[in-house]
Amino acid sequence: MLLSGATGGLGRAIAEELAGRGVSLVLSSRKGAELDQLVQRLPGGVERHGVLVSDLAEEGAAQQLVRDAGDLDGLIANAALPGVGSIEKVESEELTRALRVNLEAPMLMARELVPALIEKGAGHIVFISSINGKVGTPRTAIYCATKFGMRGFALALREDLHPMGIGVSNVLPGFIREAGMFHDSGVKSPPGLGTTPPRKVARAVVRAITRDRSEVEPATLRLRLASGIAYRHPEFAARIQRRGGAERIADELVAGHAGKR
Repeated sequence: MLLSGATGGLGRAIAEELAGRGVSLVLSSRKGAELDQLVQRLPGGVERHGVLVSDLAEEGAAQQLVRDAGDLDGLIANAALPGVGSIEKVESEELTRALRVNLEAPMLMARELVPALIEKGAGHIVFISSINGKVGTPRTAIYCATKFGMRGFALALREDLHPMGIGVSNVLPGFIREAGMFHDSGVKSPPGLGTTPPRKVARAVVRAITRDRSEVEPATLRLRLASGIAYRHPEFAARIQRRGGAERIADELVAGHAGKR
Protein backbone atom coordinates (compact mmCIF):
# COMPACT_ATOMS: atom_id res chain seq x y z
CA MET A 1 0.00 0.00 0.00
CA LEU A 2 1.27 3.46 -0.92
CA LEU A 3 1.28 6.14 1.80
CA SER A 4 2.01 9.73 0.79
CA GLY A 5 3.11 12.35 3.32
CA ALA A 6 4.68 9.58 5.37
CA THR A 7 7.21 11.68 7.29
CA GLY A 8 4.71 14.08 8.89
CA GLY A 9 3.41 13.38 12.37
CA LEU A 10 0.18 11.87 11.10
CA GLY A 11 1.91 9.95 8.32
CA ARG A 12 4.33 8.37 10.79
CA ALA A 13 1.46 7.24 13.01
CA ILE A 14 -0.38 5.70 10.06
CA ALA A 15 2.79 3.95 8.89
CA GLU A 16 3.49 2.52 12.35
CA GLU A 17 -0.10 1.32 12.80
CA LEU A 18 -0.29 -0.40 9.42
CA ALA A 19 3.20 -1.89 9.61
CA GLY A 20 2.38 -3.22 13.06
CA ARG A 21 -0.57 -5.06 11.51
CA GLY A 22 1.61 -6.71 8.87
CA VAL A 23 0.87 -4.38 5.95
CA SER A 24 3.70 -3.87 3.44
CA LEU A 25 4.10 -0.18 2.65
CA VAL A 26 5.64 2.10 0.08
CA LEU A 27 6.36 5.30 2.00
CA SER A 28 6.64 8.60 0.19
CA SER A 29 7.43 12.22 1.01
CA ARG A 30 9.82 14.98 -0.06
CA LYS A 31 12.27 14.14 2.75
CA GLY A 32 14.53 11.26 1.81
CA ALA A 33 16.61 11.11 4.99
CA GLU A 34 13.49 11.07 7.19
CA LEU A 35 11.94 8.35 5.03
CA ASP A 36 15.03 6.18 5.52
CA GLN A 37 14.91 6.69 9.28
CA LEU A 38 11.20 5.89 9.40
CA VAL A 39 11.37 2.67 7.40
CA GLN A 40 14.21 1.35 9.54
CA ARG A 41 12.07 1.74 12.67
CA LEU A 42 8.99 0.00 11.29
CA PRO A 43 8.28 -3.69 11.89
CA GLY A 44 9.69 -5.51 8.88
CA GLY A 45 12.14 -2.73 8.10
CA VAL A 46 13.63 -2.32 4.64
CA GLU A 47 12.96 -5.97 3.79
CA ARG A 48 9.20 -5.41 3.82
CA HIS A 49 8.78 -1.71 3.08
CA GLY A 50 10.01 0.64 0.35
CA VAL A 51 10.56 4.38 0.12
CA LEU A 52 10.10 6.85 -2.73
CA VAL A 53 11.08 10.50 -2.59
CA SER A 54 8.50 12.59 -4.43
CA ASP A 55 7.39 16.23 -4.42
CA LEU A 56 3.72 16.12 -5.33
CA ALA A 57 3.76 19.85 -6.08
CA GLU A 58 5.69 19.08 -9.27
CA GLU A 59 3.74 18.45 -12.45
CA GLY A 60 3.49 14.74 -13.26
CA ALA A 61 4.87 13.66 -9.86
CA ALA A 62 1.62 12.06 -8.68
CA GLN A 63 1.30 9.71 -11.63
CA GLN A 64 5.00 8.85 -11.58
CA LEU A 65 4.87 8.03 -7.89
CA VAL A 66 2.19 5.40 -8.43
CA ARG A 67 4.09 3.93 -11.38
CA ASP A 68 7.32 3.76 -9.38
CA ALA A 69 5.56 2.14 -6.43
CA GLY A 70 4.90 -1.00 -8.46
CA ASP A 71 2.22 -3.54 -7.59
CA LEU A 72 -0.16 -1.93 -5.10
CA ASP A 73 -3.30 -3.03 -3.28
CA GLY A 74 -4.23 0.47 -2.24
CA LEU A 75 -3.40 4.09 -1.52
CA ILE A 76 -3.54 6.38 1.48
CA ALA A 77 -3.45 9.95 0.18
CA ASN A 78 -2.18 11.80 3.23
CA ALA A 79 0.21 14.48 1.91
CA ALA A 80 -1.10 18.03 2.29
CA LEU A 81 -0.05 21.67 2.49
CA PRO A 82 -1.65 24.21 4.86
CA GLY A 83 -2.97 26.62 2.22
CA VAL A 84 -3.85 29.23 4.84
CA GLY A 85 -4.16 32.98 4.50
CA SER A 86 -6.50 35.63 3.16
CA ILE A 87 -7.03 34.95 -0.52
CA GLU A 88 -5.84 38.39 -1.62
CA LYS A 89 -2.56 37.91 0.25
CA VAL A 90 -1.73 34.39 -0.92
CA GLU A 91 0.74 34.23 -3.79
CA SER A 92 -0.61 32.54 -6.90
CA GLU A 93 2.24 30.01 -6.78
CA GLU A 94 1.31 29.05 -3.21
CA LEU A 95 -2.33 28.64 -4.22
CA THR A 96 -1.34 26.43 -7.14
CA ARG A 97 0.90 24.25 -4.94
CA ALA A 98 -1.85 23.74 -2.37
CA LEU A 99 -4.41 22.79 -5.01
CA ARG A 100 -1.98 20.40 -6.67
CA VAL A 101 -0.75 18.63 -3.52
CA ASN A 102 -4.02 18.57 -1.58
CA LEU A 103 -6.52 17.83 -4.34
CA GLU A 104 -5.10 17.27 -7.81
CA ALA A 105 -2.39 14.82 -6.72
CA PRO A 106 -4.76 12.50 -4.81
CA MET A 107 -7.13 12.48 -7.78
CA LEU A 108 -4.34 11.73 -10.24
CA MET A 109 -2.86 9.02 -8.02
CA ALA A 110 -6.28 7.37 -7.81
CA ARG A 111 -6.71 7.65 -11.56
CA GLU A 112 -3.32 5.99 -12.12
CA LEU A 113 -4.00 3.20 -9.63
CA VAL A 114 -7.65 2.35 -10.30
CA PRO A 115 -7.14 0.30 -13.51
CA ALA A 116 -4.86 -2.15 -11.68
CA LEU A 117 -7.31 -2.43 -8.77
CA ILE A 118 -10.20 -3.06 -11.19
CA GLU A 119 -8.17 -5.85 -12.77
CA LYS A 120 -7.60 -7.40 -9.33
CA GLY A 121 -11.21 -6.86 -8.29
CA ALA A 122 -10.04 -5.65 -4.89
CA GLY A 123 -8.22 -2.84 -3.11
CA HIS A 124 -8.86 0.26 -1.07
CA ILE A 125 -8.19 3.99 -1.43
CA VAL A 126 -8.21 6.25 1.63
CA PHE A 127 -8.27 10.02 1.39
CA ILE A 128 -7.13 11.91 4.50
CA SER A 129 -9.45 14.88 4.45
CA SER A 130 -10.32 17.05 7.46
CA ILE A 131 -13.21 18.42 9.47
CA ASN A 132 -12.46 21.42 7.22
CA GLY A 133 -13.90 19.26 4.46
CA LYS A 134 -17.30 19.98 6.03
CA VAL A 135 -16.90 23.32 7.79
CA GLY A 136 -15.39 26.62 6.68
CA THR A 137 -13.20 28.62 9.05
CA PRO A 138 -11.42 31.98 8.71
CA ARG A 139 -8.23 32.18 6.58
CA THR A 140 -8.60 28.61 5.32
CA ALA A 141 -10.51 29.21 2.07
CA ILE A 142 -7.91 27.43 -0.06
CA TYR A 143 -7.43 24.56 2.38
CA CYS A 144 -11.19 24.13 2.78
CA ALA A 145 -11.66 24.15 -1.00
CA THR A 146 -9.22 21.26 -1.33
CA LYS A 147 -10.71 19.25 1.51
CA PHE A 148 -14.33 19.86 0.47
CA GLY A 149 -13.29 18.81 -3.03
CA MET A 150 -11.47 15.72 -1.80
CA ARG A 151 -14.51 14.65 0.20
CA GLY A 152 -16.83 15.03 -2.78
CA PHE A 153 -14.45 13.23 -5.10
CA ALA A 154 -14.06 10.32 -2.69
CA LEU A 155 -17.78 9.88 -2.06
CA ALA A 156 -18.54 9.84 -5.78
CA LEU A 157 -15.56 7.63 -6.61
CA ARG A 158 -16.73 5.17 -3.98
CA GLU A 159 -19.99 4.72 -5.88
CA ASP A 160 -18.15 4.23 -9.17
CA LEU A 161 -15.82 1.58 -7.77
CA HIS A 162 -18.14 -0.27 -5.40
CA PRO A 163 -19.41 -2.67 -8.12
CA MET A 164 -15.78 -3.62 -8.86
CA GLY A 165 -15.08 -4.64 -5.26
CA ILE A 166 -12.88 -1.61 -4.52
CA GLY A 167 -13.36 0.44 -1.38
CA VAL A 168 -12.97 4.20 -1.07
CA SER A 169 -12.97 6.03 2.26
CA ASN A 170 -12.68 9.53 3.65
CA VAL A 171 -10.98 10.06 6.99
CA LEU A 172 -11.78 13.47 8.46
CA PRO A 173 -9.61 14.23 11.50
CA GLY A 174 -10.29 17.09 13.85
CA PHE A 175 -7.57 18.98 15.71
CA ILE A 176 -4.64 16.59 16.04
CA ARG A 177 -2.36 16.49 19.06
CA GLU A 178 1.37 16.68 18.25
CA ALA A 179 0.74 16.76 14.48
CA GLY A 180 -1.13 18.66 11.83
CA MET A 181 -1.64 22.25 10.86
CA PHE A 182 -1.92 23.78 14.32
CA HIS A 183 0.95 21.79 15.82
CA ASP A 184 3.25 22.64 12.91
CA SER A 185 2.51 26.35 13.31
CA GLY A 186 3.05 26.38 17.08
CA VAL A 187 -0.49 27.70 17.63
CA LYS A 188 -2.90 26.19 20.13
CA SER A 189 -6.09 24.78 18.65
CA PRO A 190 -9.38 26.53 19.53
CA PRO A 191 -10.28 26.00 23.20
CA GLY A 192 -13.09 23.76 24.33
CA LEU A 193 -13.14 21.36 21.38
CA GLY A 194 -10.31 19.03 22.36
CA THR A 195 -7.63 17.27 20.33
CA THR A 196 -7.09 13.77 18.99
CA PRO A 197 -3.79 11.84 19.16
CA PRO A 198 -2.26 10.76 15.82
CA ARG A 199 -2.58 7.10 16.79
CA LYS A 200 -6.38 7.46 16.97
CA VAL A 201 -6.39 8.83 13.42
CA ALA A 202 -4.20 5.93 12.31
CA ARG A 203 -6.63 3.45 13.83
CA ALA A 204 -9.45 5.26 12.04
CA VAL A 205 -7.63 4.57 8.77
CA VAL A 206 -7.50 0.88 9.63
CA ARG A 207 -11.20 0.92 10.54
CA ALA A 208 -12.08 2.65 7.26
CA ILE A 209 -10.29 -0.08 5.31
CA THR A 210 -11.29 -3.18 7.27
CA ARG A 211 -14.95 -2.15 7.60
CA ASP A 212 -15.14 -0.45 4.21
CA ARG A 213 -16.53 2.76 5.71
CA SER A 214 -17.37 5.69 3.47
CA GLU A 215 -16.34 8.17 6.17
CA VAL A 216 -14.67 8.08 9.57
CA GLU A 217 -14.26 11.14 11.79
CA PRO A 218 -11.49 10.65 14.35
CA ALA A 219 -12.29 13.70 16.45
CA THR A 220 -13.60 14.44 19.92
CA LEU A 221 -17.33 14.09 20.51
CA ARG A 222 -17.58 17.84 21.11
CA LEU A 223 -15.94 18.62 17.79
CA ARG A 224 -18.04 16.08 15.89
CA LEU A 225 -21.21 17.58 17.34
CA ALA A 226 -20.06 21.14 16.64
CA SER A 227 -19.01 20.33 13.07
CA GLY A 228 -22.30 18.56 12.44
CA ILE A 229 -24.23 21.64 13.50
CA ALA A 230 -21.92 23.91 11.49
CA TYR A 231 -22.33 21.72 8.40
CA ARG A 232 -26.12 22.10 8.53
CA HIS A 233 -26.26 25.68 9.82
CA PRO A 234 -23.24 27.57 8.43
CA GLU A 235 -24.52 31.07 9.21
CA PHE A 236 -25.16 30.17 12.84
CA ALA A 237 -21.71 28.57 13.07
CA ALA A 238 -20.09 31.67 11.57
CA ARG A 239 -21.65 33.90 14.23
CA ILE A 240 -20.36 31.59 16.98
CA GLN A 241 -16.87 31.60 15.45
CA ARG A 242 -16.76 35.40 15.27
CA ARG A 243 -17.76 35.73 18.91
CA GLY A 244 -15.29 33.05 19.96
CA GLY A 245 -12.15 34.69 18.60
CA ALA A 246 -11.77 32.47 15.55
CA GLU A 247 -10.26 35.26 13.46
CA ARG A 248 -7.54 35.95 16.03
CA ILE A 249 -6.62 32.27 16.14
CA ALA A 250 -6.69 32.13 12.35
CA ASP A 251 -4.30 35.08 12.06
CA GLU A 252 -1.92 33.35 14.48
CA LEU A 253 -2.12 30.21 12.35
CA VAL A 254 -1.25 32.15 9.19
CA ALA A 255 1.69 33.81 10.94
CA GLY A 256 2.91 30.43 12.18
CA HIS A 257 2.97 29.05 8.65
CA ALA A 258 4.49 32.12 7.00
CA GLY A 259 7.35 31.14 4.71
CA LYS A 260 6.64 27.41 5.01
CA ARG A 261 5.89 25.25 2.01
